[in-house]
Amino acid sequence: MAEETIFSKIIRREIPSDILYQDELVTAFRDISPKAPVHVLIVPNVLIATSNDALEAHEHALGRMITVAAKIARQEGIAEEGYRLIINCNQHGGQEVYHIHMHLVGGKPLGPMLSV
Repeated sequence: MAEETIFSKIIRREIPSDILYQDELVTAFRDISPKAPVHVLIVPNVLIATSNDALEAHEHALGRMITVAAKIARQEGIAEEGYRLIINCNQHGGQEVYHIHMHLVGGKPLGPMLSV
């Protein structure tokens, strides 16, 4: 089992955070170091370290992350213009917290997917 993360504490509300959505499967909160006008993290309430660790049993929570992202994008007024959903995996993918999470970013043109 993976070690507990800061996200686990946010889910349990032990650490203050600007939580926008929470249900039995996922929690969504504003990133403390936003890279766009809208930058929200959406995490499953169960600790899954990376996308490599996702199992069939996690499909419902992982799918809920996408539907919650769409709901928040509408609430934040960025759905029409567009936004990006990002899940990083491991060091080369840029993952910093080893609790799978989806970044919902938007509110401005985001440019190319990757700069090489």
